[in-house]
Amino acid sequence: MTGETVILAYSGGLDTSCILKWLLDQRYEVICVLADVGQKEDFAAAEKKALKIGAKKVIVVDAKQSFVEDYIWPAIQMGLIYEERYLLGTSLARPCISVALMEVARQYDAKYLAHGATGKGNDQVRFELSAYALKPDLKIIAPWRDEEFCRRFQGRQDLIVYAQANGIEVSAKPSTPWSTDANILHISYESGVLENPNTVAPSSLYEMTVDPLVDAPREPVRVVIHFEHGLPTRVEDPVSKCVYRTPLEMLKFLNDVGGSYGIGRIDIVENRYVGLKSRGVYETPGGTILYTAHQDLEVFALDREVLRTKQVLRDRMSDYVYNGFWFSPEAIYAQRCIALAEQRVCGQVTMELAPGYCRAIARRASEADGALYNEQLVSMDVHGGYVPQDAGGFIAINAVRIREHVRAFGPYEMAKQSK
Repeated sequence: MTGETVILAYSGGLDTSCILKWLLDQRYEVICVLADVGQKEDFAAAEKKALKIGAKKVIVVDAKQSFVEDYIWPAIQMGLIYEERYLLGTSLARPCISVALMEVARQYDAKYLAHGATGKGNDQVRFELSAYALKPDLKIIAPWRDEEFCRRFQGRQDLIVYAQANGIEVSAKPSTPWSTDANILHISYESGVLENPNTVAPSSLYEMTVDPLVDAPREPVRVVIHFEHGLPTRVEDPVSKCVYRTPLEMLKFLNDVGGSYGIGRIDIVENRYVGLKSRGVYETPGGTILYTAHQDLEVFALDREVLRTKQVLRDRMSDYVYNGFWFSPEAIYAQRCIALAEQRVCGQVTMELAPGYCRAIARRASEADGALYNEQLVSMDVHGGYVPQDAGGFIAINAVRIREHVRAFGPYEMAKQSK
């Protein structure tokens, strides 16, 4: 393989630094690509490390704005959430990073893409499906599926030893070898001591949020989030009177204030696409606030049956994103259908942030868009055009099915009251 150019999805961490050295030993020429998706990374140090190991070139791609506007904001609009808990912080970053990788691959006419995703995880699927969608003739080098590589390295402990033997500086230590993936939306933690699902995550693990029971302010604070067609358009801070108008500014502010209240921490076991269950700890402060606000406005603004149909599509789209199918016909279809429903989701939501959680406490529709919420119609003080007598017929029709079930199979048993 002498002279063949490989694009390596490089992070500067343990896995990809060791993989870089391994690829060089296989006589590839390696161009490292670091995608800046908002992680707190010393890119200059990572570049220096890669060049020291032997990379031919290191390219840092600033993808923060694209990540927020082209991936996170559509995810908020669609209300994406995997298995009712995970806001897809890592899953959304992978297609964005893949675009950066493929642009470099085209620029340098590279035939190979290498990545450090584990053979047991979802990221191998996400990176490779995205790469094939963007550059179908690409060839993949996945060391964690390579027999020789896997014989030599069982896991991160072996990599740490290998890195030390080859003078590669890494942040992971044998005492705390959990894996971290960070971007502007979230930080995820897995492996190491976290692999036992009954082990409580160390308090020192968290980087994006404070301990809500110990370090968060006791007094709640409020923010106002405005939406147009389901997309956040501005965030108001009533305390400082500041208004944040760009997606990047909004997310940074909400991350800061949400993190200061310990909002957005979850510790879950999830179902990986490859068939395994895995334990992950996540911090998503700003994304949690945006998701909660958007969900509240959706219920307020959408017709009930449209909302139910949209939720079905949301769940399917969440699966598509988690499983690596951002670039797929089904994902494009689902996103366009949801965007049609979101045309009515316009207005503002007042959010209260408190230690460890956030909640909507007020909302209103945009004046130009109208609202399905009819205060006069729903009022308990006036009839408002509603005919109470009609409810009797409504109940009677719905009772037909229940009565027929009782006629055919007997009455339902009533639970005995305990004395």
